[in-house]
Amino acid sequence: MNNTFTILMLGIIVFLAHWFSSIFERKGVPDVLLLMLVGVFVGPVLGLVKPEDFGIAGPMFTSITLIIILFEGGIGINISDLKKSVGGAMKLTIVNFLITMIVVGLFAYFFLNLSLLLSLAFGATLGGTSSAVVIPMIRQIKIGDVPKNYLILESALSDVLCIVFALAFIEGLSGSSVQPGLIAGKIISSFLLASIVGFTSAIAWSAILVNFKAFKTSIFTTPAFVFIVYGVAETLGYSGAISALVFGATLVNLDGLRSTALKRYITDTPISLKETERTFFNEMVFLLKTFFFVYIGISLRLDDYFLLLIGILLATTLFLFRIPIVRFSSNDQINVNDRVTMAVIVPKGLAAAVLAGIPLQKGIAGGQIMQDVTYSVVFISILITSILLPLLNKYNRLRAIYGWFLRKRLNFVKVKNVDINNTDN
Repeated sequence: MNNTFTILMLGIIVFLAHWFSSIFERKGVPDVLLLMLVGVFVGPVLGLVKPEDFGIAGPMFTSITLIIILFEGGIGINISDLKKSVGGAMKLTIVNFLITMIVVGLFAYFFLNLSLLLSLAFGATLGGTSSAVVIPMIRQIKIGDVPKNYLILESALSDVLCIVFALAFIEGLSGSSVQPGLIAGKIISSFLLASIVGFTSAIAWSAILVNFKAFKTSIFTTPAFVFIVYGVAETLGYSGAISALVFGATLVNLDGLRSTALKRYITDTPISLKETERTFFNEMVFLLKTFFFVYIGISLRLDDYFLLLIGILLATTLFLFRIPIVRFSSNDQINVNDRVTMAVIVPKGLAAAVLAGIPLQKGIAGGQIMQDVTYSVVFISILITSILLPLLNKYNRLRAIYGWFLRKRLNFVKVKNVDINNTDN
């Protein structure tokens, strides 16, 4: 692929992304789906671009996308809403992860003939939702603040669970033992210490902006500092993703924190993000999201129809299990209408794609099957989410059917009589 063609394609993709975004607003056809199909068309279908063409830039690009999108998600969190959401978000995250890991693990063990530990690693790999998919998507739909925070936090927190559990099972395959206590300790330390890194970094950055006017006037310094925060957390062995999320959330809520016991650590004139910086981050997220989804489409392998069919079956199964998971995890603050939306947002993405390649790299038997099926599930799960969201908005009967299953107290009534907006049901 020559430089001229690459530059031409970049320009075309950016224009298509803006066009797809307007189609989403007018017609309800998600731009995410259209971007992935562009990647599939120029990649697996026409063979114009291959994942190998990106070299080291491919994995680097996906990491940068994750950092910026998580930070942008953090600056959209209000601390008062967070207090209402964090407990429920943790419940949703843990329940969804454990059930998904068990379901996928059993499926892989009995139908794909993978070993027990590799099956559990497979389940852990697909146990979360993708921040790079969820956060941009919920920015474009109508949903309450509490369920929105549930979904943002779930997508960020589940990455840590996926990484820790999947790597623990893979280590077991490599010959070392799997110790449940060690896994639990890693999870707790990763959450807590990564949050501390993000929180203290936000306070420090606010103080820097107060004292150094050159940093204050530049809109590029904050993104650079986000990369530093991520890098420091990862170097220390913590979750850089969580640190980036907490950094953004703390930075925009410093004024509210001054009334707490932490006021001694916060400058007298704390500085958060200006409107121009927020606009800049929105544009960055738009561009990164655009190329990220095209890259997913390019990376998809369509040459094995059996594994593609397995991916479809597995993704569909996870969507069915999501319904009781959301019903069990949601509280009375979330009305049935928002529960329906939460039940169809189950996309897999970056963490799953990265973890799926590790067994293959280590030469573990069944690693190729795990990677191919995971790529298939990532694509199909995003596809189903992208299709169901507009269908639920267009067809009230479909939303009513979902709503009937997601009511807190189930009464055997006809679907046409279901009031999906009744928060007491």
